[in-house]
Amino acid sequence: MRAHEAGALHGDIGSRPPWLRPPGDVNALVPQLWPRNVTRAADGALAVAGLSVRDLAAEYGTPVYVLDEDDLRTRCREFRAAFPDADVYYAGKAFLCRAVVRMIAEEGMFLDVCTGGELATALSAGMPPERIGFHGNNKSVAELSRALDAGVGRIILDSFTEIDRLTALARERGVRPRVLIRVTVGVEAHTHEFIATAHEDQKFGFSLAGGAAAAAAFKVIDEDVLELRGLHSHIGSQIFDASGFEVSARRVLGLQAQIRDARGVELPELDLGGGFGIAYTTQDDPAAPHDLAKRLRKIVDGECAAEKLAVPHLSIEPGRAIVGPAVFTLYEVGTVKDVDGIRTYVSVDGGMSDNIRTALYDASYSATVANRASSVEPLLARVVGKHCESGDIVVKDEFLPADVQPGDLVAVPGTGAYCRSMASNYNHVPRPSVVAVRDGRARLIVRRETEEDLLALDVG
Repeated sequence: MRAHEAGALHGDIGSRPPWLRPPGDVNALVPQLWPRNVTRAADGALAVAGLSVRDLAAEYGTPVYVLDEDDLRTRCREFRAAFPDADVYYAGKAFLCRAVVRMIAEEGMFLDVCTGGELATALSAGMPPERIGFHGNNKSVAELSRALDAGVGRIILDSFTEIDRLTALARERGVRPRVLIRVTVGVEAHTHEFIATAHEDQKFGFSLAGGAAAAAAFKVIDEDVLELRGLHSHIGSQIFDASGFEVSARRVLGLQAQIRDARGVELPELDLGGGFGIAYTTQDDPAAPHDLAKRLRKIVDGECAAEKLAVPHLSIEPGRAIVGPAVFTLYEVGTVKDVDGIRTYVSVDGGMSDNIRTALYDASYSATVANRASSVEPLLARVVGKHCESGDIVVKDEFLPADVQPGDLVAVPGTGAYCRSMASNYNHVPRPSVVAVRDGRARLIVRRETEEDLLALDVG
């Protein structure tokens, strides 16, 4: 957990870290936190790709996720340009809908899915199955069967049970699917406990230290039904420190050499996963894709030389880094409550049902009043939701203008990843819509749920 995410913030303003002291201009936008095409117009309202958020709120209602389509497409292009000799898989778990599938396909990306529902979404949107990778620690027989019948490009194996399951299904069909072994490399990533995925005590993958990863690779090679293409490692999410990738690559490539020496097979592929961090507050300083590529390539080249291995074909899996910064959530303020000497609570018409990350991961976000500018002094605010839960917090601490009032619009940037995809119907609140904006035009890509949608599932 990073320092600015640890615990509630109390005490006087002077003792607060720099990023939580009153800003010089409460109306200013920090570029790294917002999609590229977001600006503040002359009337003080935010605009995205030329459209005022006031107009978006009037047409689509609030809460609403607003996607800057050009920003998302630009991020796809930046990753592809930074990794020209690698396959760049968009990690669909960050956020997936048919419109986004089409966007990333048009930008030449591959797609990583981890459930049958994500696979169904990808196929229904026309994603070429050979450009799909299938993850997951507990893929069912039905899911694996569908993946084989669709002809997905690769399946990432996560357990011995899955090896047996997929081997039996492949034999039945007379097919030879391409597979990777997911390796748990024992790296302690500098991130929240729940999104660190490479330490030993967790559910994903085959342990490297315990010998399970080597045994899994030998099993696949010896049975000779599945085509083992390479190894896969993923150390976690919201990672800023490249040292974890260095340790992971060294250990995985050591296993590559062990497999070569034991079976005479030099695996041609290596997937280093994703988890590249983005900026949620001004303290976050994510690396640019070309910097990431330079570091990762140097790590891989050096370790391959040390192990006398041919450099494998690389793949990576950015999800958050592509869609996260391309989206902001727009809310309407309902009530404002001042708690003397502590903070002001600004209640909005959404909350933990559309962004569970603050409650689940103690995640930090930023916010701004979006429908107007203000010349009054800022006050320390906590943006909270409408749910019957004291932990229903959207933004833990942010300076907003002291005249924030019911009816104002509040925008929270960096909500493209794991907000709509983890959204719920807590308190029977329908999930928000998603609107894509490009070249001055908006289009609905995921409609708002209705109460009728909720009742349609209730058959009692």
